Amino acid sequence: MGLSGTDARRRGEGPADDSGRLPPGQRSQASWPVLHYGPVPRFKPERWDFQVYGATADGGKRAWDYEAFQALPTDRVDADLHCVTKFTLLDNTWGGVLSRTVLELAPPAGECTHAMVWAEYGYSANLRIEDLMRDTTILATHRNGEQLTPEHGFPLRLVVPHLYAWKGPKWVRAIEYLVADRRGFWEERGYHNVGDPWQEQRYSYQED
Repeated sequence: MGLSGTDARRRGEGPADDSGRLPPGQRSQASWPVLHYGPVPRFKPERWDFQVYGATADGGKRAWDYEAFQALPTDRVDADLHCVTKFTLLDNTWGGVLSRTVLELAPPAGECTHAMVWAEYGYSANLRIEDLMRDTTILATHRNGEQLTPEHGFPLRLVVPHLYAWKGPKWVRAIEYLVADRRGFWEERGYHNVGDPWQEQRYSYQED
């Protein structure tokens, strides 16, 4: 996917000065570790698609094949990446399709409150619908002008800068709109249901 598009630059969440950019318990790290559950999927463009379904405004499903998804408007988001394992990757420019662009093309129903983001091998992460509507949440294809590698989520990775990075799955394939919250893969295994790094919401026992 090229990054000409609208080419807007949007700032992620958190303080603007470097001294205050690390959430509680985080450390800055120059390298980007490869962390994920399970194997790296083999990308087959002729079989790949991206779907939106569930509680949609019109009750239907929307799908894009790889070529059609590449043709969607693109943007850039400048945002740090906070991993629950306590490293923070500063100074990233993410390129791709804003999630709100997808929500505008395939809008949720009025009663939709949450979404489940699905990735390869059935991996999932639940989000509030307002998390997807933020103009810093992006379905990323590039980082710092370079296409994502398969290990880091190529062809499509969700980046949700205001939440811990597990809320942004690699190898994303679908968004399911929900009318009630439902825990995703790591949330079912003891991680916090929201995952705000500035509140240090790491584990489910911290929930109210």
